[in-house]
Parts: sequence; structure tokens; C-alpha cells
Amino acid sequence: MAIVILASISLAKDPEAAAEDLHRYEFSGVAMAAPVKLIVYAKDQETAESTWGAVMARLEELNQLFSDYDPESELSRLCTLGGPGRPIRVSRELWEVLSRAKEFSRLSEGAFDVTVGPVVRLWRRARRQKALPSQARIAEALRSVGYENLRLDEEDHTVELLREGMRLDLGGIAKGYAGDQVLSLLAERGISRALLDIGGDIRLGDPPPGTEGWRVAIEPFGDEDRPPQVLLLSRCAIATSGDTERFVILGGRRYSHIVDPRTGWALTGNMQVTIVAPEGITADALASAVRVMGPEKGLALVDKLPGTAGFVVYLPDGSPPDAPPLVFASKRWAELPHLSFPDSCDDLNRQGLSNSR
Repeated sequence: MAIVILASISLAKDPEAAAEDLHRYEFSGVAMAAPVKLIVYAKDQETAESTWGAVMARLEELNQLFSDYDPESELSRLCTLGGPGRPIRVSRELWEVLSRAKEFSRLSEGAFDVTVGPVVRLWRRARRQKALPSQARIAEALRSVGYENLRLDEEDHTVELLREGMRLDLGGIAKGYAGDQVLSLLAERGISRALLDIGGDIRLGDPPPGTEGWRVAIEPFGDEDRPPQVLLLSRCAIATSGDTERFVILGGRRYSHIVDPRTGWALTGNMQVTIVAPEGITADALASAVRVMGPEKGLALVDKLPGTAGFVVYLPDGSPPDAPPLVFASKRWAELPHLSFPDSCDDLNRQGLSNSR
């Protein structure tokens, strides 16, 4: 299931927006190891291009803080230098992400856990080598996993890793936080009508002029006859977590790139989770948490959080090739504004279909 962005349609008169005399500008690039797309409505091209430059610079700053691939990033230095009895003072941004990460860990009872890094590295190696990790190696990696071992000092903004060998992985939360940061940056520059897509994590500002929202289509998987859902959204975030493309077959079983921090094992089956939430950081983290928790428990958590909705499509491990996927939705999903999907691909092309994967 991919999320695609459709050109907005004018559904309501908006004299105030028309009076702004705004023009649509679109930019694309790569940041945080993901494709980035930005659509803004600005008064002139110079303003739009200057804004795009500021956005990419901000994303590069955040990548230098959060990357677990870059040995010089702040996160990598924290993992290298930190340990029991060695608290490290961190930047405001890293502090905010780790604080929210612990919050989501508690809410999900450990299904979301940024300390999962040692196990993630083990499964990355397994996918490269096409060989399952041993139970002994998983158990060894799990000794350094557990969000309770991440101690945060709110007064001094220090982080202490209470076990040696801990490695933090912000892959399930960093892009969502980055989207929120970019929307704040745009607001400071006087731009409110914007859409940002960082590798499928989408952050939406005010709707385009003359419309009631951005049209975002959620493509199905496992059932080609099912039409995409098209949502009309603004001032929120939407994120998808899944393993349609990133998986490995080992011993006849399908293993996801997503790992359960509680067991150390990569998830099996094929599941796609889509979350709509008021903030990008919430949508991103919840999409990962629900994928690990499963549809019933995960969407029960979604229902507890204000302004949040979720949709899950699931093919259990061992499903027959022609089996239809199981579909689950949170209580608020049906309350989101849904539109009818265009009848043909030609319609989509004329309306400006853009793949946001």
C-alpha cells in the first residue's frame, strides 16, 4: 500500500485565499536517506525557492542529529560515548524525539522502542547474508534493548544509557518529527499552505487556495480489485508502515524489515498500517507501533488518542496466494473526509498523480 498525492480539486469558494494571489510551486530532492517532495503556495518563485533551500538545510541538520548510519551524528556519538554512569547532554531536537519516543514506548507497552538498534543491526545482516540469526545471537542482542534503560534527565537534558552496548534507532519516529519541524519553519516564513512528503511520511498544512483539503490516496495491496481510498486532509499528518517491498524469505517464511523489540524477531506476514494524526511524530511512531502490536491491540491504542485514526490491511503468514487481505479500521477512520476515486488512470494523470513512496 502506497500513499499517493492527488492534485487538489476546488470544492469550496475561498475568497480570502484567492485574494492572497498565491502560486503553486513543487520541489523534490533527497534528505534523511529518503525522497523528499515539497508543495508550497507562495507569492512568487523567489520566495518558494528560498523556502525550499531552507527546508533542505533544516532536514540536513536533523539528519546530522538523528542518523544511525553516520558515525559522526549526534545519535551515533551518544551511543558510542554514553553508557552506565556516563550521562550525555544532548540537543533540544534529540531530547524532544527521545522524550516522545519513551512516551510511545509506554503507551504501546514496548512495541515501539528506539533502543531496538542492536536487534535491527542483527536482522540487517541476516537480510544481506540470507541467513536467519540464531536464537543465541538474538538473546544476546536483546540484553541491550529496553526503553526502561533509557534514562532522561529533564532538568539537564542529559541522556544516560543504562546498559553497555545500547544502540538507538530513530527510524520509526525521526521523519515524522522532521515533518513537524519543517511545517514550523514554513510558518515562520509566512507559508501555511504546504505539503511535505519525506519517504511516505506526509505532513499537511493549510489546504491549497480554493479547496477544502489535500487529496491523499491510499493504494491497497493484496487485492487489485479494491479501489484506493481518497482522503481530503489538512493540518495533520499521515504515515504508513509496512513491508511490501522490504522483506526477505528465509527458510520458506517471509520476514519483514520491522522487528518486534520485545522478542527480537522480525515480523512475519504482510501488513500495512496507515495512521492519520495531528502531528507527524505521532503518525510516524504509531504506524510502527501498530505494525508490531497487530491490528486489534494497535487500533485500540489509536482509539485512545485524540484526533487519531488508523487503517490496517493484513495478509497473515501462510495465506494462500489468492486469499483476500484482512481489513481493520479504527473508530475514527470512517469519520475522515473520504472522496470517490476517479474512474480511470487517465483521470489521475490529468489531475497530477504523484507517487509519494
